[in-house]
Amino acid sequence: MTQPILIWGAGAIGGVIGAVLAREGHAVQVVDIVPEHVAAMREGLRIEGPVEAFVQPLPAALPAEVTGQYERIILAVKAHHTEAALEMALPHLAPGGHVVSAQNGLNERVIAARIGAENTVGCFVNFGADWLEPGRILYGNRAAVAVGELDGQVSDRAREIHGLLSLVEPEAVLTDNIWGYLWGKMGYGALLFATALTPSSMSDAMARPAHRSAYERLGQEVMRLAYAEGVQPLGFNGFDPAAFRDGDAAGMATSLDRMVAHNRKTAKTHSGIWRDLAVRKRKTEVDAQLGIMLEIAQARGLAMPVLSRLVELIHDIEEGRREQSDALPDLLVTA
Repeated sequence: MTQPILIWGAGAIGGVIGAVLAREGHAVQVVDIVPEHVAAMREGLRIEGPVEAFVQPLPAALPAEVTGQYERIILAVKAHHTEAALEMALPHLAPGGHVVSAQNGLNERVIAARIGAENTVGCFVNFGADWLEPGRILYGNRAAVAVGELDGQVSDRAREIHGLLSLVEPEAVLTDNIWGYLWGKMGYGALLFATALTPSSMSDAMARPAHRSAYERLGQEVMRLAYAEGVQPLGFNGFDPAAFRDGDAAGMATSLDRMVAHNRKTAKTHSGIWRDLAVRKRKTEVDAQLGIMLEIAQARGLAMPVLSRLVELIHDIEEGRREQSDALPDLLVTA
């Protein structure tokens, strides 16, 4: 593929994708809002961790420095920055071009509402990565990656993007059910948000017997909403959507055990949400990821008390009313 690729957001996900594609000979232009990170990437972005370790110089720019137009933009910013990033990036989208959402959440809805579903490609990324400091990204583990058109068609451009992402994750999937992956990630992600209530690792928090009922009820709410939306969620990396939808006690226990085992194998021990709360002391993606599900549920007349309580608790930590604690998940099911 000879067309250059604009990667808007060079944090954990965008940085790994950009570095691997550039190393493999693809022309990329990466964009980030942190001047120190941009400067460091020009010298060489350091990818480190058990998956791969290498240094890759990248053409990097601040948003105001970007010129030209691109047929393909990979959007890799935090979910709550999607709209602002789109406004900056879209002047650089060539006529007939498309945006690929390499993000967490249902951001394809936001992008499609702005530029049309025909100009939006869905992408699901679950590999573990963390932005450590300017010029350094931890690539913690391999995990599921999928790409697909929002209407379920298997197009040439989806095949091309799949080929690119296969350089990052050899087991990447070209799918006709990208919404299934995205909603599966919403269930998986909600459980990871709950682990961020605590100082514990993702695996230790999910393994705690006293809180298993909270994780089970949370997963049930999200999966039942997905099915109400007419989506067939797909499982990955231990998460079993059907078990949570059906309230299958044995199935949910097995699923959580498998998720714990999967997350014990990664160098990324805590979620990005935990890092935002505990390390960076900044606003998380909670409203853009979980809050959107509460809006969808309200429109459908579905009650989601556990998810609603989780959002409240994350807000409490963000705003300094509570501290992360191993006891906080108790409040998900007793409030």
